[in-house]
Amino acid sequence: MFLQSNLIDRIKLPFRKDRELCASLREILGFYPHRIRYYKLALQHKSTSNHATEHNERLEYLGDAVLESIVSDILYHRFPNRREGFLTNTRSKLVQRDTLNRLSKELGLDRLIHSNSNSNAHNSYMGGNAFEALVGAIYLDRGYDACMHFMRDRILRQVINLDKMAAEEVNFKSKLIEWAQKNRLQLEFRVTDQQQGPQGSPVFVTRIVIEGLDGESGRGYSKKESHQQAAKSTLKTLKTDKQLVAAIYEARDARLTPPEPTEEQDT
Repeated sequence: MFLQSNLIDRIKLPFRKDRELCASLREILGFYPHRIRYYKLALQHKSTSNHATEHNERLEYLGDAVLESIVSDILYHRFPNRREGFLTNTRSKLVQRDTLNRLSKELGLDRLIHSNSNSNAHNSYMGGNAFEALVGAIYLDRGYDACMHFMRDRILRQVINLDKMAAEEVNFKSKLIEWAQKNRLQLEFRVTDQQQGPQGSPVFVTRIVIEGLDGESGRGYSKKESHQQAAKSTLKTLKTDKQLVAAIYEARDARLTPPEPTEEQDT
């Protein structure tokens, strides 16, 4: 404990809050930050920002890319005899928002996020977004190897049972339906085409439609498989396409808002 205190003092952080944040991050990361400003930005939710302050969305974008690359690397070497489909599905389980939200909570990262407590505009992904931004901060502060060390030695050896997670099946269709029901959204799995595969087997194409707006399409050798692939792609798009999400909620609000009475109805 004395050694940790000395290290914090040697970093010469100017404010007590920064020293406290540095100590908290040490517990989460397993090392001390070099440049605390990246981590402070990673924990700054957009609900607290204005024209003069930044928030963590750019770091989230960077962290998402770094995280996908690192997880792909880890899985490639961890499962040398498994096919591409298995690796892709396992990666999806690791980087999906529910997993990242859980990691944020178990690590105590969610308690460090700066957000507007009055903002309830779809903040269910706040912890997972902050986790991605944290990976982006690690990358800028210490580089790719430090990100790899954090995910492999801190997360996958101490928090997540990778073998157990790899054996679990992700039901993307159920996740999308659950999200739609939670937010009172109209959701449709629309089979738009049926083709013939190279071996003569039928190939189905499904399009996701949410509140009348097109989501992603998915292909499969059964309708169930095409539903799963379409739902998987749509969930990924919903995570990054803020304009589509806003349009979906706008269409829902318009549907749920009762029409104003006409003059004839008034009389």
